[in-house]
Amino acid sequence: MPREIAFAGVLVPGLFPVFVVSLLLMWLLDTLLGHSGVYRHVWHPPLFRLALFGGLFGLAGLLLLH
Repeated sequence: MPREIAFAGVLVPGLFPVFVVSLLLMWLLDTLLGHSGVYRHVWHPPLFRLALFGGLFGLAGLLLLH
């Protein structure tokens, strides 16, 4: 994976596309979990969302290192 990517003349970190994809996947999962009623059983929904995003981003970053 490249360390930096030139995007419109600006150098951005190589994990930036992974971050954007993780945000989109998190948005999709958040919508699905919200409609299915999972958040009624979670103690602190914003903390759950943050942990879910951290897990998705970390997993995607680790998968792309190999």
